[in-house]
Amino acid sequence: GIVEKIRLCLIKKLLPDLEDRRKYHEKFASSTSFHGVHNIVHTQSKARRALWLLIVLGCFAIVIWQICSRFIYYFSWPTTTTVVVQYVENVKFPAVTFCNLNRFQAHAVSNLKVFFLIWNIVSAILQKISMDDKYSQELNYFLLGNQNFSIKDFTKKNGFYLNSSTLLECDFFGKPCYPQDFEHVFTEFGNCFTFNHNDLSARRVSLSGRGLHLLFDVQQDKFTDEPTLGYTDAGITFVIHSPQELPRFDGLGLLTPVGTHAQVAIRQLKSIIQEYPWGECKPDIKLQYHKIYSTNGCLLECKARYIQDWCGCLPFILPGNGTECDLLKFYKCVYPAVYDIEIKGLCTVGTHNSTCPAPCEETDYPTTVTYSNFGGEKAIKYFSTKLNKSPEYIRENLVRIEIKYHDLSYKITQQQKALTISELLADVGGQLGLFCGASMITIIELLEYIFTNFCWMCIFLLLKSPEMPQWNNPSQSQSTHTEKKRGIQEC
Repeated sequence: GIVEKIRLCLIKKLLPDLEDRRKYHEKFASSTSFHGVHNIVHTQSKARRALWLLIVLGCFAIVIWQICSRFIYYFSWPTTTTVVVQYVENVKFPAVTFCNLNRFQAHAVSNLKVFFLIWNIVSAILQKISMDDKYSQELNYFLLGNQNFSIKDFTKKNGFYLNSSTLLECDFFGKPCYPQDFEHVFTEFGNCFTFNHNDLSARRVSLSGRGLHLLFDVQQDKFTDEPTLGYTDAGITFVIHSPQELPRFDGLGLLTPVGTHAQVAIRQLKSIIQEYPWGECKPDIKLQYHKIYSTNGCLLECKARYIQDWCGCLPFILPGNGTECDLLKFYKCVYPAVYDIEIKGLCTVGTHNSTCPAPCEETDYPTTVTYSNFGGEKAIKYFSTKLNKSPEYIRENLVRIEIKYHDLSYKITQQQKALTISELLADVGGQLGLFCGASMITIIELLEYIFTNFCWMCIFLLLKSPEMPQWNNPSQSQSTHTEKKRGIQEC
């Protein structure tokens, strides 16, 4: 009974008769904003009707093809790269980290050749260095007798130092600077010193051609790097980097040999990379011990986490607040751990799914370096008198470095989306308007027409469904059967 009532209600109110449905279709075809449809309906000639039908179907097929191609292009995540040169009145000066190529004081390591093997183990954390097995026995003897040996304290005390005897001149934009303006930092070159480490806002250059002027005395007679080979290298190595990043010498350090004058012209290059899937950066990554994200800082923190978990200590050359690793743990645990990290690829760099993806924004300082011999005859005599050193000493120990901006501009290399959502919608709307004269209103009209016909189809199928059988209880069924039998007998 309920099903029958629903059917009657649908027939009376929701399902129009055949004539009303025909009129609805004709009204839609004549009033829709989809161009060309009314020409098919109202044209009397069969040839014109067929021609207009082909035209409408052809334009509709072209629209579908164009829209699909635009969506395929959008989901390929295309990008474009723009390069803009921005000129400014003043620009921030970068940080510069200086190291002596001869890392240790000669008197401290003259009878401690094994220390260079120890330092190679420390340096392996920052760059991949292999150690020969032939030195392992010598190193084991040293470990057994010097279990409380501190690499950090020994390096800081007996490594290269920066004072008035090694930094003879310092001038930044016409104002004197002093060794106190440099901050000590550990790198693979031992003790190094960073100028402009705290990124002071006052340290800006407002004129191109002026910057940082330095004169170093490397003191070859006091510092060495490999006792068995003597003074293999002599000079200053330095790297230019952002004040908020740690220095990275691996492949980026600039070398200035003794007796030369290096003039370094720098430019500032900002790179902006799109986030995944357009680019490879992930903007939500934050570092714990660095102000800004960089792949080098992320890589160091990744290594620090693994070494902290495996060895229960933290090498002093890595960022963190863990307990410092002693010499035995450096050799027995830290060095094998670094090797496992490299082999197993636990700390990867580059792509979006790596441990340390590319930064969304970074600043680099491309450099142009020119060299000349340091000092003429009069200059050599002047420094010889001032330092009370021979001319040969001046030529074999002094290094002059000038770092300045090439011009007051910076270059921005920005990766941009080749097709945004708004541009995609504009392309789709343009194709619909060009071939079909359709708009968003037309799409709504079509959706309404399709929805109405869908509802009618559902109602029609519901009305044509078979009647539900009536299920009665056994007593009623038996009485009905008896009454039917009695009626037949009476008849």
